Amino acid sequence: MNKFKGGIFLENIEWFDETGQELVHRLPESGSGEIKLGAQLTVRESQAAVLFYQGKARDAFGPGRHTLVTANLPILTKILSIPWRGDSPLRAEVYMVNLKYFTNLKWGTRNPVAFRDKELGLIRIRAHGIFNIQVVQPVLFINSLVGTMGKITTEEISSYLKRVIVSRLNDFLGEKLDTIIDLPGKFDEFSMELQQRLTLDFAHFGLRLSHLYITSITPPEEVQKAIDDRARMNVITDMDKFVRMKAAMAMEKAAENQGEAGAGLGLGMGMMMPAMFNPVAVQSASGGGSKASGQPGATITCPDCSSNIAQDSRFCPLCGHQLVVLSKCRECGKNLTPEAKFCSRCGTATEQQSQEVVCRECGSENMSGATFCNQCGQKL
Repeated sequence: MNKFKGGIFLENIEWFDETGQELVHRLPESGSGEIKLGAQLTVRESQAAVLFYQGKARDAFGPGRHTLVTANLPILTKILSIPWRGDSPLRAEVYMVNLKYFTNLKWGTRNPVAFRDKELGLIRIRAHGIFNIQVVQPVLFINSLVGTMGKITTEEISSYLKRVIVSRLNDFLGEKLDTIIDLPGKFDEFSMELQQRLTLDFAHFGLRLSHLYITSITPPEEVQKAIDDRARMNVITDMDKFVRMKAAMAMEKAAENQGEAGAGLGLGMGMMMPAMFNPVAVQSASGGGSKASGQPGATITCPDCSSNIAQDSRFCPLCGHQLVVLSKCRECGKNLTPEAKFCSRCGTATEQQSQEVVCRECGSENMSGATFCNQCGQKL
């Protein structure tokens, strides 16, 4: 609420900021006026007032009630200003300045800023935060930023102040920060040092930067994922156990989603689980090697998935294929369990198939009942 009652009578001048965002407000609002000699000015504790008379800042007033002194006399001024169509040339206006703290003003980078990280290389980062300001030199603030405007709000000057903060931040991070991985625990330190750098920039306009906070400095999403992956790797101490656990969880989830095909997948899981949790088999599959037939690191090819596996493995650790002596489907070559009546892959009846024995040493086929392999001589 603004109060300025003029005319031929003495004025009562006071101002209330109902929006909470105005730094300066001019009375009268329409421009300069004929403020009379003896006009009363009321200033609150959180305010200051500056009287401009004949185009110059004549006086500044603190809290209290003040009597203004001009050459405009009630009634007589109207008579003397007839040559000027009744408007006195002795113009005056009062600028009311809000001295309270304006808080929670947000700043941030509009576009990502290039930053050379010693750990991650050249990346782009965004930074955001808040800051608080206060007018400490009313006359300087009015002359440098307000001019002849009727009022000025935080919204009108914050866009400029944000750019100043971001400009200083770019240089500051380049000097003080090596890698964004070290950021946790340094936000308070960086905020205080950045505030000190900006003190002079704000003082040029009669403003005080009372507080500045950096709330976040974030890299792009792909860089955040890389940091998360690195953190996970540091947490995992036994990679073999972790891989086996994830594989078991994936198969269990797949079996639940298979519906009618779940029974077949469940059988495959039953064949694969012993191999997955057999440290020797996992070590062999990962290239550790094992001793078989007196040859360290000897491997064979899995008939089902064509992977290289340890020669003495009973199961393929990758697909679960049994490597023990079993009968084989004559149509598609799939290994069959001893009591199977149909091939699980092509459906051919087992009664119509000749029972062949596969040598686990060299993988060749032998007639049912053979004691030794006809290719390598290995006992069947």
